[in-house]
Amino acid sequence: MIESNSKLRALPDWLSHLEHLHPMTIEMGLERVDQVKTTLDLVPCFPIITVGGTNGKGSTCAMLEAILSRAGYRVACYTSPHLLRYNERVRINQQEASDTDLCKAFEEVESARVANGISLTYFEFGTLAAMQLFSQAGVDVAILEVGLGGRLDAVNIFDADCAVLTSIDFDHMDYLGNTREEIGFEKAGIFRNGRAAICSEPDVPAAVRRHAEVIGANFMHIGEHFGYSTDATQWDYWGAGGKRHSLPHPALRGIYQLRNASACLAALDTIRDSLPVTMGDIRQGLLEVALPGRFQVLAGQPLTVLDVAHNPAAAHVLAANLGNMGCYPKTYAVFAMLRDKDMAGVVRALMPAVDVWLAADINAPRGASADELRQVLQSVNVVEAGATICTFPDIATAYAYACERASENDRICVFGSFHTVGEVLRYRNAVKPR
Repeated sequence: MIESNSKLRALPDWLSHLEHLHPMTIEMGLERVDQVKTTLDLVPCFPIITVGGTNGKGSTCAMLEAILSRAGYRVACYTSPHLLRYNERVRINQQEASDTDLCKAFEEVESARVANGISLTYFEFGTLAAMQLFSQAGVDVAILEVGLGGRLDAVNIFDADCAVLTSIDFDHMDYLGNTREEIGFEKAGIFRNGRAAICSEPDVPAAVRRHAEVIGANFMHIGEHFGYSTDATQWDYWGAGGKRHSLPHPALRGIYQLRNASACLAALDTIRDSLPVTMGDIRQGLLEVALPGRFQVLAGQPLTVLDVAHNPAAAHVLAANLGNMGCYPKTYAVFAMLRDKDMAGVVRALMPAVDVWLAADINAPRGASADELRQVLQSVNVVEAGATICTFPDIATAYAYACERASENDRICVFGSFHTVGEVLRYRNAVKPR
């Protein structure tokens, strides 16, 4: 028998309930969540932009949110996971949802769930609650970030007016497949007949094009239907909506962000009849966009870089960005990951940039222990390459050690998961390092 917990009042109680509601953390499929959606009569009356991909989803969502907000629209944004607070996942007008509003939405989803005798995963429950809140708030547009894959992700029960596919690489292979073709097909599941399907992955798998053609999506690929050129101080965009010249580089660091920014402009071109934006909106949005944990450089000495990179593709980008920062005598890596990720692939990508590896236990489901990480580091020969390894019982202790040992001219890089970055942010909020 499915019992209701609608009498819960505080957000932490609700989140604990969600964590224990379903026997599995992840269960692919749309049938259960769609039943609850129907009971809620959840039919959004606003345009939806759905963003999927292996890496770059968060940056793309943040740029879309910044530009559309600058244009004066009431913008909703649903992303995951969070760094410090669940509220980060659900935003309206660039403001996090309040505990009160989230709890009210959770109560409504819980009632519909129990009426159907259905168990929902944490992400499924949260997706329905976010959209319930957005619908009641009367937003002008919603930006939805896919949690995992696309075709069977809970976000995909809502039809996208424009779907954006940022990149396709190896991650979540237990669920999505072992080849880029298989993974691409799963991610392309967010495309819809007759609607825009933006792809900013340069090396697009044939399965993605094929799926777009089969379902009749309006497929637009970077380099073919839209693109950009750049110099050191500005960049130009071209696409179906025309050219835009002398744009500022996004406030988010990394040259790869121009791919994400181009996808944003291509997406905005497809909805310009209902949600027009000006050049001024685009410029200000790009200058003002912020996204914690994505090559985020913190002030102070030694310098700290935070990056949620947790797969080899993201790690290669992080390594390139570190290489472009200039010369540092030593780089300390505060490193914690989930054991179902390609830990060895991430280490190999960052080996040339790291002098001291500080492996830490991670307090998360599926988290790898510091000893497991040490074994991975040894297996790819980081010591033979000249690096050293230390292990720690938790991420905060590893970071404190780095702050103590690093000189003012050294660099600390924190990466491996959202949990890793979040723990360091909590530590810094509690104790400001020297």
